[in-house]
Amino acid sequence: MPPIYDDIREAIVASDKSRYRIAKETGIGEPHLCQFMAGTKGLSVEALERLAANLGMEITARPIKRKKKTNRKDR
Repeated sequence: MPPIYDDIREAIVASDKSRYRIAKETGIGEPHLCQFMAGTKGLSVEALERLAANLGMEITARPIKRKKKTNRKDR
């Protein structure tokens, strides 16, 4: 599972909110949220964004750091 899942799970555990409350506030079904917490189901990007916003977090995308390509002639 992607590392963002672990970050969201940790934020849910650290929050003072119940899973029921988070589910109601985000519109994510409580059974689905529980499966996500157990690691048996993932979430859509939209659901992750709603969870992140509810927990005071922000999801951002950034370019992957790629290794420099070496020119075959330089070898």
